[in-house]
Amino acid sequence: MSYAEPLSGRALGITSGDFVIVEWTAELGAHWIAPLHVHHTDDEAWYVLEGELGFRLGDEEIVARAGSAVLAPRGTPHTYWNAGNTEARYLLVMTPKIASLIEAIHAPDAEPTAVFAAHDSEILPSG
Repeated sequence: MSYAEPLSGRALGITSGDFVIVEWTAELGAHWIAPLHVHHTDDEAWYVLEGELGFRLGDEEIVARAGSAVLAPRGTPHTYWNAGNTEARYLLVMTPKIASLIEAIHAPDAEPTAVFAAHDSEILPSG
């Protein structure tokens, strides 16, 4: 797709391109949106539109407020969650490989470890 108005609920980009951008909403609560994981060959970035997202990037934890951007360079263990007291809206900028991973992980019969491995990524112990 080359144009998305509004972007919410849609992706801008194609799986054969260089990047995909999506707008998502993180529900209220301090639950993990994704398990602690690493992408071995792909970068991933977020831009917070509303609310707050918490991130663990390697050994560092940060809270990104509206207007903030966060980058998880390839090889960086990371996870994120809604860190505020309202819903958070954000843009996720990713490679087509990560977009494919996210699509595959939501399939009813998905086996997370295998899905991540098939996309050159890995779920890590959270401890």
